[in-house]
Amino acid sequence: MTEVTSIHDHATGHLRVIRDAMERAGAFTALPGWAGVGMALVAFVAGVGSAGAEPRDWVVTWLIAAAVAVPLGAVTLAYRASSAGVDLSTGVARRFVVTLSAPVVAGGVLTAAMILRDQFDLLPAVWLTLYGTGMLVASSYSTRLLQVAGAAVMALGAVAAFVPWEASTWLVVAGFGGMHLLTGLIVLVLDRRNS
Repeated sequence: MTEVTSIHDHATGHLRVIRDAMERAGAFTALPGWAGVGMALVAFVAGVGSAGAEPRDWVVTWLIAAAVAVPLGAVTLAYRASSAGVDLSTGVARRFVVTLSAPVVAGGVLTAAMILRDQFDLLPAVWLTLYGTGMLVASSYSTRLLQVAGAAVMALGAVAAFVPWEASTWLVVAGFGGMHLLTGLIVLVLDRRNS
């Protein structure tokens, strides 16, 4: 009886290793195209609403936009993953969410600290570089499209660090609006092609 149990335990151990290897090799592809389009529209509205505003009002406008866009993206991502039978709390999907979220949380902490110190000038650079970093790192568990988009958003953040405040609004619109719109439309086209 001991020999049968050890063979069973041995086989179960091998299956667990195989399953874990398959999870690590997989890619999270449940990106919601419509969420990208919706988030882009929110960014375009925020860009128009914040153009020429005083720095504190500018920040408030963009924080309201983030309060709309982040839940929109999160809810549609969860819905898309659920529809595809993907559990966001395990495997490659969990790693995708964690790697995307960590720089966003860091950006939130830095945003709070900069607002408390009335230091608004580098917020566009911080937001773009950290969000781009999240996208770039999360692309390790997703698609090449996310890698390219993340690198582009990071590049916009690098530029935002060195341009006058007034110009940074349009870089934020390009990063959060243009990049989300472009990637969302590409995902929608690929979804249509694959269905």
